Amino acid sequence: MSARSLFSAEHEAFRNTVRSFVESELVPHHAQWEKDGVVPQSVWLKAGSLGLLCCDQPEAYGGSGADWLYNAVVIEELARAGMSGPGFMIHSEMVAPYILSWGSDELKQAWLPRMTKGEAIGAIAMTEPGAGSDLKNVRTRAGRDGDNYVIDGQKVYISNGQSCTFTVTICKTDPNAGAKGVSLILVEADRPGFKRGRNLDKIGMKAQDTSELFYAGVRVPVGNRLGEENKGFAMLMTKLARERLVQAVRSVVVAEQAIRWTVEYTSERKAFSGTIADFQNTQFVLAALDAETSAVRVFVDWCMARFMKDELTPVDAAKAKLLATDLHCKVVDQCLQFFGGYGYMTEYPIARAYIDARVTRIAGGAVEVMKQIIARELFSRIRAG
Repeated sequence: MSARSLFSAEHEAFRNTVRSFVESELVPHHAQWEKDGVVPQSVWLKAGSLGLLCCDQPEAYGGSGADWLYNAVVIEELARAGMSGPGFMIHSEMVAPYILSWGSDELKQAWLPRMTKGEAIGAIAMTEPGAGSDLKNVRTRAGRDGDNYVIDGQKVYISNGQSCTFTVTICKTDPNAGAKGVSLILVEADRPGFKRGRNLDKIGMKAQDTSELFYAGVRVPVGNRLGEENKGFAMLMTKLARERLVQAVRSVVVAEQAIRWTVEYTSERKAFSGTIADFQNTQFVLAALDAETSAVRVFVDWCMARFMKDELTPVDAAKAKLLATDLHCKVVDQCLQFFGGYGYMTEYPIARAYIDARVTRIAGGAVEVMKQIIARELFSRIRAG
C-alpha cells in the first residue's frame, strides 16, 4: 500500500522514538516477562519519561496535549514488535479516558499526571465470573455508608491486575435497577479489604498480567466515584467504541506484520530445488491475505479518521473490531502453516502471534456481540425504509 495520509510528519517522528524504545527496552526482555507473567514498573517509568503513556492527556493534567493519533502510534509499534506486555493500552486507552471525562478535578489532578509519568498504573475492573459482555448484570455491590461506599464483590480477567495502583471498578449502586444501577468507582489498591488473587495462567498475552480481584468491605470515599451515581452504564457505552477501535488498530498491524514475516521466511526457506515462495500456492494464499488486509486497513484508517472528528459510531467501531480481529486470527493461522514445524516453536514471532491472537475475538466484546450490534442497526435501518 502507499504511505498512509492519516499521520503527519510529527507523528512519524514520534513513531521513530516509540520504535527505538520498543526495540531497546522491550524486545530484549520480553521473553523473560512472559515467563514472569508481569512487566516491572521500571519499564512504565521509562515509557512515561518519553511521553509514551496517555499521550492525549491535556497539559493541565500532566500530559503533552497531543492528539489521539500519538496513542495510536504507540499501539501500532507495540503490535508490530509482537509485544503482549506491558499493558499500556489498558492504562492509556481504557482507564485514563474515564477519569478525564468523568472524574472530579481532584481525581484528575491526583491520578492523571502520575499515570502519564508511569508512577501509577491503572486497571479497569469490569468482568466478573458471572458477567462478561453483559455488564448490566455485574454483582459487585457498592453500598452507601455516609460519605463512603462499601464495596463487596469479585472481578476476574483484569488486565494490569497484579501491577495496578488503582482500578476503575464497575459496581452496582442500585442492585435492583439493572443497567440503570451501575456506577464507576476508583478504588486504590492499598485500601483495606482489596485483595489481588492469582496471576492467571493464560493461553497467550503472557507478559500482560491478568488477575482475579476481590473486594471485602472496601471503604472508598464518595468522591472517588466517576460521574453521577447509577450513570455508569451510559458512560461505559460512550467509551466502548474507542476500545473496539483500538483492538482493530492492533489487529491490522499484526496481520500486516505476519504477512511480512511469511514473505521473508518463504523467500529463504529451501524446498524441492527452490524456495517455498516459488510455489503458486504460497503466492496465491499470501496475495489473497495481503489484499484482504489492505482492504481492512483502509476501513480501520477511515474509522480512526472518524474518531479524530468525534464521528465514529458504535456500529462502525463494532464492524472494525469484527473484521480486523477475524482477519487477525485468519492471517496468523494461514501464515504459520508456511513455517512448518518452526511455526510451532515459540522462539519464532509467528508462533507467539498465533498464541496471542485468539483473545482478540473475545476482549472488548466478543465477536458475537459485535454481530448483534451490527445486526440490530441493520434491521432497524432497513425496516425504517
